Amino acid sequence: MPGTPRERAREQTISDIVRIGREQLASVGAAALSLRAVARELGVVSSAVYRYVKSRDELLTLLVVEAYNELGGEAERAAAAAGASDYPGQFRALGRAVRRWGLREPARYALLFGSPVPGYQAPAERTTGPGTRIPIALVRILDGAYRADALAVPKAPEPAADLGPLGRDLGELRRQLDLAVPDALLVRGVLAWASLFGAVSFEVFGQYGPQTFTAPELLFEHQLDLLAHGLGLG
Repeated sequence: MPGTPRERAREQTISDIVRIGREQLASVGAAALSLRAVARELGVVSSAVYRYVKSRDELLTLLVVEAYNELGGEAERAAAAAGASDYPGQFRALGRAVRRWGLREPARYALLFGSPVPGYQAPAERTTGPGTRIPIALVRILDGAYRADALAVPKAPEPAADLGPLGRDLGELRRQLDLAVPDALLVRGVLAWASLFGAVSFEVFGQYGPQTFTAPELLFEHQLDLLAHGLGLG
C-alpha cells in the first residue's frame, strides 16, 4: 500500500467502495449496481464517491479484476499444493478450487461467467490478464506433464486434419506462453477448460434442476476424472 497518509486513505476508501459494491452485487445484481447507493452506504454525497471511482463501469471493472484475481489465486495455490510432479493432482485441485469459489461466491461468479451486464464492456487491457489465470494454469499443468513424459496419451499426436486458422491461433498461444505441448493436446486443454467451467456453471446457476442430484460433488468428481482421462492425466 502507498506510504503517505493521503495515499493510504485513498486506497482505504476505494477498498470500502469495492466492498460495498460486492455487497450490492449479491443483493441487487450487477445490472442494478449504483454509485449513489454506494455513497449512501458510505455516508457521503455521491460526488465524493466519483472522486475515487468515476463511473458505475469503473466499479464493475474493479469488481471483475478483483474476482478474477481471487479465483485465479485460489486455483493456482490449490494446484501448487498438490506437488510439482503430481500433474493429475494439480488438475483436480485446480478444478475443485474453481467449483468451491463459484459455489461460495455465486454473485461474483455470475459477474464473470453469467449474462453480460447491459451497457458494460470490460476493458481488455485491465481484465485479460486476471481473466486468463485459470486457463493458463491449466495448460501449464498439461505442458508440464508433456515435458515430463507423464501423459498416458501419445506424446505428439497428430491432428486429424489441417487445423487451418485454429492451428495458427494455437501456435501463437504456444509462442506467448512458451509451451511445448502440440496442437492436438493443447486443443484438449482448451476444451477441458470450457468443460470445467460448464460443469461449475450448471451447478452455480441451478441448471441441473432442483433435487436432480443429491450429491452434485460426486458428479463433479466424475467429470474431473473424465476430463483428466481425456488429457492423459488419468
